[in-house]
Amino acid sequence: MIRVVLPAHLKVLARLDAETEVDVPGDPTTRAVLDALEASYPVLRGAIRDHVTQRRRPFIRFFACERDLSHDSPDDPLPAPVASGAEPLLIVGAMAGG
Repeated sequence: MIRVVLPAHLKVLARLDAETEVDVPGDPTTRAVLDALEASYPVLRGAIRDHVTQRRRPFIRFFACERDLSHDSPDDPLPAPVASGAEPLLIVGAMAGG
């Protein structure tokens, strides 16, 4: 099971109070986690990545093990602590403005 922490606005959308867990068969990647997350919470489809291109939305970032994974390939394996469930995958809503 992969632990996933969502930003507050996506927790509200998915009606979650805390982090969630998704089952990802095989080697977990960001793409596989997002596929499982959207399958479990269909309301999140299109909120984290574009429906057509499957690209990350501009103000969404991915972090794990104190590393920014946002610009890594979505098919790269997630760090071992995330794959084992010891650490969560953080999906963060980036802030902008002044």
